[in-house]
Amino acid sequence: MQANAETITLKSGLTMPRLGFGTWRLAESRSAWADEIAVLRHALDLGFRHIDTAEMYGDGDTEKLIGEALRGYERESLFITSKFYPHHAEPVDMHRACERSLRALGTDYLDLYLLHWPGAVPIERTLHGAAELLQSGKIKAFGISNFNTAEFASIMGEELSGMIDVNQVMYNPARRGIEFDLLPLMGMHNVACIAYTPIEPRLMRANKAFTEIAAEAGLSPAALALSWHMALGHALPIPKASTKAHVEALAAASTHGLSEAQRARIDAAFPPPRAPVPLDII
Repeated sequence: MQANAETITLKSGLTMPRLGFGTWRLAESRSAWADEIAVLRHALDLGFRHIDTAEMYGDGDTEKLIGEALRGYERESLFITSKFYPHHAEPVDMHRACERSLRALGTDYLDLYLLHWPGAVPIERTLHGAAELLQSGKIKAFGISNFNTAEFASIMGEELSGMIDVNQVMYNPARRGIEFDLLPLMGMHNVACIAYTPIEPRLMRANKAFTEIAAEAGLSPAALALSWHMALGHALPIPKASTKAHVEALAAASTHGLSEAQRARIDAAFPPPRAPVPLDII
């Protein structure tokens, strides 16, 4: 079973996979590296092409692990996203952080580079740094992460805000707050949404109605959550997996599809928001 291979076109014109693979918490134990590399390569072999990471993950070791895992794969077939700390958001610091990530990942460029969360550096300075990286070819697209509705709205008037292609935020069936105001606002500015923690199995399993829908569909609650994302198309999910079997289950779920009736039942189990909800962040 191959993973969903559909793509979208970002505002900048860059083509991006709808489905990604998250890497948070990888490389935290050197003894687990071989197994984690094997799982990541299995995901690549099943068609996962978007790999999401950050300089923060594993204090930089996650990017190094990914660099090892990607050896032997055609770079042009991959889409690599990394994120930089807010305290690296001054242009000179962004350049240095980007160079470190490129060395660790073993690549000449990043497809997408994100400001990990809002910080103290004025966004106009960060945007100028991003413009320089785009001009140099070190990155192909730029975006932000963990910006709530007010924060997102506040930067859209900046001169270079048009270069912002995505906002990566926490979003899953149990955490739908962004549907009320943030997602519509992002849509107005043609900014795509990447969903981190798109599954959150603990919350999926705790909802009896959701687990019943999953069982009837022949899916695990986690797999149903991913199918929900792919069916709605609101966001680009980046699930993670710790075993090859889990990767295979995610690949199958990504192409499973949901009926209108199933989607309506999920809405009943996890109702869409009817008022503003604070942005969930981890």
